Amino acid sequence: MRLNTLKPAPGAKKDRHRVGRGGGSGWGKTAGRGHKGQKARSGGFHKIGFEGGQMPLHRRLPKRGFNSPTRDDIAEVRLGELERLQAADIDLAALQAAGIVPKKALGAKIILSGKLSRKLTVKADVKATKGARSAIEGAGGKVEVAEEKPVVKKLPKKPQAASQAKPEAAAPKA
Repeated sequence: MRLNTLKPAPGAKKDRHRVGRGGGSGWGKTAGRGHKGQKARSGGFHKIGFEGGQMPLHRRLPKRGFNSPTRDDIAEVRLGELERLQAADIDLAALQAAGIVPKKALGAKIILSGKLSRKLTVKADVKATKGARSAIEGAGGKVEVAEEKPVVKKLPKKPQAASQAKPEAAAPKA
């Protein structure tokens, strides 16, 4: 047997039905669509999920969960990926330049996955999990921590009492 002598088995390849090409073909006149009705018309199909006016299943079932618009803002970085990286100082720009983190990422977080055997300095704009932090420090590196800005909540001003708001009027002269 050779590749140039291969042929499909007899009867395996049939010509496709060319409908609406005259009565002699067996697929003329109604062209396999039957008589009348919505499915016999051109464009006569309803949208997916339509149940004839009954409330469709996808609308009868309750909604569940949500799609977070900020899910892709913080990218995950594995320790094994940092091992292959040439730079000693790891920051968001270095990760993006190496193609480890997408360009649109607003931040990155290092997770404990893989092994790290060389010394690295992780800058403050890249966060790390507890396990990843201990692995980096165990290899002789360090993780710089960003300073958290304290959140100051401003309380609404209390309305002043009527006696404090206006100085007392002088007594009328008689």
